[in-house]
Amino acid sequence: MEEKIYLCIDLKSFYASVEAVERGLDPFSARLVVADAARGRGAICLAVSPALKAMGVGGRCRIFEIPSHIDYITAMPRMKRYIDYSADIYAVYLQFVAKEDILVYSIDECFFDVTAYLRMYRKTPRELAVMMMDAVLKKTGIPASAGIGTNLFLAKVALDITAKHSPDRIGVLDEESFKKTLWHHTPITDFWNIGPGIARRLEKYGIYDLWGVAHTHPDWLRREFGVNAEYLLDHAQGVEPCTIAEIHAYTPESTSISSGQILFENYAFDDALLVLKEMVAELSLELLERRMQAGSISLHVGFARPEIPSGGGSRRLSGYTDSARKLTAAFADLFCSTVRRDVEIRRLTVGFGRLAAGDFVNYDMFSDFEADEKERKKQAAILQLKKRFGKNAVLKGINLEEKATGRERNKMIGGHNGDL
Repeated sequence: MEEKIYLCIDLKSFYASVEAVERGLDPFSARLVVADAARGRGAICLAVSPALKAMGVGGRCRIFEIPSHIDYITAMPRMKRYIDYSADIYAVYLQFVAKEDILVYSIDECFFDVTAYLRMYRKTPRELAVMMMDAVLKKTGIPASAGIGTNLFLAKVALDITAKHSPDRIGVLDEESFKKTLWHHTPITDFWNIGPGIARRLEKYGIYDLWGVAHTHPDWLRREFGVNAEYLLDHAQGVEPCTIAEIHAYTPESTSISSGQILFENYAFDDALLVLKEMVAELSLELLERRMQAGSISLHVGFARPEIPSGGGSRRLSGYTDSARKLTAAFADLFCSTVRRDVEIRRLTVGFGRLAAGDFVNYDMFSDFEADEKERKKQAAILQLKKRFGKNAVLKGINLEEKATGRERNKMIGGHNGDL
């Protein structure tokens, strides 16, 4: 079987690079952070330019953490603009690789199965990566880096770790070179899909690198991590059997949708309940648009005091519904019964689970079909008006309350300013 070759291309400090290009600045030399300064000095920087990173500024720092002696530009996040750039760059990729061989990993990162294209272009993997990165730079002015590997995991690790030490910003790994150069690499959290939680659990047993994972007893890992142990064991050997084609073909057995937000300030219990109702109403429209109904709900509430455990939980509904009225009532009951009233709230996440196609749902004997259908038609009309004229085209009285956040959030993309 022919050995697979994958590329993973990442746009360098993407949001910051876009803002630099828009200002006619060099993305590598400009001192620029992307942050909403109106949220105060505690606002998180969504992106930091390479020049500031080289001066020790962290990639996801808060504004107050930037040393006072450093001069820099603060750019307001413009998510719509970044999406437009990302779409243009994806169009560049399609000039080289068919969409079936592309896996969009995030707004600034894509995987490519280039196995067949190396013969077509008569290029080495590195030459093809350079060709694609140069095309992106010429089209948009955005610089990129790349990882090349014999599987998806190695391509990602080559990007995240090896490319940083390469003059041309391209890293290359196969299983042999991975073991030779990165088996003892620390911190272990530099590796794809190994977060601080997994690292802490490994440290309890004296494991600090992937060599340690590869040489521990697999039965212990399976007891500790369950099915996720298989990923650790494979990745510790530089192995990843999953392909882009298999990912494209995958269909999840169950589905859910969710929405979350970090509140603009600390909220009292009643004010947070108001925002919760806004969120449920908005997510109910998405449920209707998908022609789905929910069989369960979930709620996560993060308090302003981090030492206090989060509130919320999940609850199975008596049947299936897409009724905003019923779902709001269920969430309000869950909120009031599981969330502390004496501590201010900063984060809210709501979710609908056990989704099923509305046409195939079995209703319970207590359902008011006429009332449900009347509400559904009203919601459908609201959805069409919002799609045509914008999310703020139709507002409810709750959206006009002083502590409501819906109107402002409707102007955002991904929780950030969406203006051009």
